[in-house]
Amino acid sequence: MNIKKIGLTALAASLVSVSANAGELSISGAASVGIGGYSGDNVDLGTSFTMGNQFTVTGGGELDNGLNVSLSYQLDHKAGVSGPFDDHSITISSDEIGTIKFSGHGGSSASSSIDATVAGDIYDGFDGKLSTNASSGLAVSAASAGNNSMFYTAPEMMEGVSIFASYNPQVAGTTEAEVGYGITYTGIEGLTASYATTDENTGTTNTSGEQTAYKLSYAFGPITVGMSNSDYDVGSAGTDQEIDSYSIAYTVSDELSLSYGVEEIDQSGKAVSAEYSAVVAAYTSGGVTLTAKMEDAENIDGTTAAAADQSYWFLGAAFAF
Repeated sequence: MNIKKIGLTALAASLVSVSANAGELSISGAASVGIGGYSGDNVDLGTSFTMGNQFTVTGGGELDNGLNVSLSYQLDHKAGVSGPFDDHSITISSDEIGTIKFSGHGGSSASSSIDATVAGDIYDGFDGKLSTNASSGLAVSAASAGNNSMFYTAPEMMEGVSIFASYNPQVAGTTEAEVGYGITYTGIEGLTASYATTDENTGTTNTSGEQTAYKLSYAFGPITVGMSNSDYDVGSAGTDQEIDSYSIAYTVSDELSLSYGVEEIDQSGKAVSAEYSAVVAAYTSGGVTLTAKMEDAENIDGTTAAAADQSYWFLGAAFAF
């Protein structure tokens, strides 16, 4: 009889029992496959497949003092050189103190938490050089939170009002801490309005400043309209950037939705604004979402060159589990 093995098995069982009593562990995942292609002058990439995959492990529970504590870790192969582990955070919350989230990686600043455009960040598919002779799209600037940052959401002080703030600490004495704050209002049925501002401190006057953002959406029956704005203003006039976006969506049924959105990026020092538009159809049933979209982009590098006009089509399926 292996007494050592029996003892270790009993110890492992007791540890599992204690863990189950102390909190809960859950795993959620997402996977997707798609096919799409770019076209335009000097762009001939043919058709290509894409794949997305990730797991998020979350564990936590309520402590004896009433605090709720949870740890979240994302496993995502696209993290590249940093290995399979991507976003990770600890969240502490209660009705009295609100919610405090410490992000080791993947945190949000007050502004970046709401600065995604209502059209769905169409520019994101055109912000690099697709092929050797193609134009390179404008890169979007934002006051990001950085690693080891904090995001705080206050308890509800009045119905429909949520106040939040972010803090990115000083880095090795070379830059000042970055502070952001914002507010969201949902007190009118169908309306969501958010505003936020965040410092951008790089240690250099020309690249330091602030980002402000606002977003509005209103749902009336099956129709939802939205508008958003992000204004990145720093010391060097050549890198100031403003993004405006508008969208309209129609919910045909519980499963099917259609949307149309536009975006415009105005960067100082560029001759013209970069303009984007997209038509998207999405069908969801049983945990599967099928998506079809057509995107058009003009002047993606801030010029009127023929190579700066490009298009993209996409068909995909996403699975949640």
